Amino acid sequence: MSRLDPSLLAGLPPFMGMDQPALEHILEGAKPLRQPKNAHVFRQGEEAHSFYLLLDGYVRVVKLAPDGEQVIVRFIASGELLGIAKAIGRDSYPANAVAAADCVLLAWPSHLWESIVSAHPGFATNTYAMLGERLLETQDKVVELATERVEQRVANAVLKLANQSGRKTEEGTLIDFPISRQDISEMTGTTLHTVSRLLSGWEHAGWVKSSRQKVTLMEGHKLVMVASGQAGRKS
Repeated sequence: MSRLDPSLLAGLPPFMGMDQPALEHILEGAKPLRQPKNAHVFRQGEEAHSFYLLLDGYVRVVKLAPDGEQVIVRFIASGELLGIAKAIGRDSYPANAVAAADCVLLAWPSHLWESIVSAHPGFATNTYAMLGERLLETQDKVVELATERVEQRVANAVLKLANQSGRKTEEGTLIDFPISRQDISEMTGTTLHTVSRLLSGWEHAGWVKSSRQKVTLMEGHKLVMVASGQAGRKS
């Protein structure tokens, strides 16, 4: 296999501040991996055999409840680590990771985690800061589920996706990967019917444009008002 180019990592958040020799060392244990849309990168409960860096694409992290219900915990974007069970003291993956679009990743065997973290304190600092941000995001989501009306939760979810992956078009800000109404319902703890009703109402009002697995924000400031509780259920 040809040697991987350190420029693959340079400038990405987990590797900020690291020099070329350090990046070359980290890449020594990595293997490239392609996953087609809807393929599992790893499965909940499976032995955490590898950890990954997403180079291109989007991955949805899905938690399965004991009753079989699915909850989308987050979407992972390009430049982020995933499957880092070793970083939280686990030997198995706590959730499913599913390619939301065709993905290109780098994979490292999990047994290399400790040696990489020990040899590269900057990588360790960046990674644990990211874990802290994800923990805060999870706490915020719990508060949202407990305190916000359903239309606020759905508006917040759409805005977060647009902030993460939005691409400017003539019509507005397109969420630039396939996202279904079922995905949004699993992100917000509500029903598909409710999400469909809200999106249809917002589309009728000219705030969004929604088609099969595509959502475009045409008047995002209106959704900001809904998300903050300044607008009611009117559409």
